[in-house]
Amino acid sequence: MLSPAKLSPAPPRLGLTTTIPVEVVLAAGFIPVDLNNLFISAPDARQQVARAEAKGLPRTICAWVKGIYTSLMDHPEIQAVLVATQGDCSYTQALGELLEQEQREVLHFKFPYPRNRERLKQEIEALMARLETDWPAVARIRERLAPVRRLLRELDRLTWETGQVTGQENFQFLIASSDFDSDLEDYEARLTAQVQEAARRPARRGVVRLGLAGIPPIFSDLWGYLEELDAEVVFHEIPRQFSMPYDTPDLVEQYWRYTYPYDIGGRLADLAEAVRVRQLDGMIHYTQSFCFRQMFDRTMRERLPVPILTIEGDGPTRLDARTRLRLEAFVDVLRP
Repeated sequence: MLSPAKLSPAPPRLGLTTTIPVEVVLAAGFIPVDLNNLFISAPDARQQVARAEAKGLPRTICAWVKGIYTSLMDHPEIQAVLVATQGDCSYTQALGELLEQEQREVLHFKFPYPRNRERLKQEIEALMARLETDWPAVARIRERLAPVRRLLRELDRLTWETGQVTGQENFQFLIASSDFDSDLEDYEARLTAQVQEAARRPARRGVVRLGLAGIPPIFSDLWGYLEELDAEVVFHEIPRQFSMPYDTPDLVEQYWRYTYPYDIGGRLADLAEAVRVRQLDGMIHYTQSFCFRQMFDRTMRERLPVPILTIEGDGPTRLDARTRLRLEAFVDVLRP
């Protein structure tokens, strides 16, 4: 069992390698910390990857995994880590074992494959038991998060329907909804202010409307460059999924409908609906070097009724010249 009383300081921080049922973490009295966001927001993110390689992690594995490893080295206050050993990155199981060897407390969570409600419920209940919480406490947290998730849906609507929220603003708030920036009250206040301020802006029309499929890009300047090209990302596939965009009756259904950890079929249905409803002109498929999800690129091209540009990133950096040229050419082709 793992409870806040067994760790210090109070309330203790629990590192997350991906989006998991955060309601359980909060109900148990922990502060969730999305380790991906902690890594990529660090001013020395690129150096963190190099430091992980100096510690012996291979060059030929995902930079996100190396960044998570080094971020934990830099943040000893994160004494425990919740690792998704099914439904996320294929490297995270090995990462969890490595952290255990280094005396870090590691918990495991599995999104069932294939998707199965009963097995998902069992996994959530096992996590609740490990963190010493229960369904009534989790239900209270879920109710507390409901208005925050509604605000995220409104932020998303203001992005694709009226253009009053920029693609970068949309991305920043949706990606942070995995852990609410480790401060729910402050996150909610900033999100509320963003939605209220955006609602007063004039609608923006006439831009090339893009979707962004795949894991969150490691490039720092993608959105600014697309804006220079008079294009806007009005659909972020995975960050939107992190926000739990569906109105569901219970927690199990909420994470059962969450598409990221399951088969490509659910993701394709979500992407196709976005193309239709949001009237996308094109789709950028971001792939990460050394990531198994690159294999889905062919399926997306075969199944989605929209032009697709695939770009690949490795370490944290700005867009390289070749990728900028490809993006410019893609937007020019899509322009009316």
